[in-house]
Amino acid sequence: MPAPASRRILVATVLTVWLAAVIAPPCGLYAWRDTRLAVLSTPEARRQWENFREDVRRQTGRSGPVQRKVPRSTEPPELVWLRDYAPLAATAWVVLAGVLGGVLAVFVLGVAGSAAEEQPARDRDHEKQHDGDGEHADERRHG
Repeated sequence: MPAPASRRILVATVLTVWLAAVIAPPCGLYAWRDTRLAVLSTPEARRQWENFREDVRRQTGRSGPVQRKVPRSTEPPELVWLRDYAPLAATAWVVLAGVLGGVLAVFVLGVAGSAAEEQPARDRDHEKQHDGDGEHADERRHG
């Protein structure tokens, strides 16, 4: 078994890494979301989206290898996704990364604990080997 202090350090490190992996991406998403929503909500962004839709509308009648469809949404897809689906994405990340990271943390702690438990057993086997060597040596001398 590892020393209690080193075991506590290992557990604290694994827990810190797991929490950072679960919390940092949604926090980053929301920081980016606030910035992008401010940009995408401007009249200029809406005008660019309408210009794009109008350009696609003009290209739909042309023949070519790809037939384009006019987007039905009057708002840019990024705006809709960030406004309506970012909470769902953050929740999915927390649940999936939390479970996967938690299982991985348990595996890491289990492997570290079993490796530390094997070391004293190997040391005891080595001591038994030395004791056995001494007994056999005595038998050879007297026998």
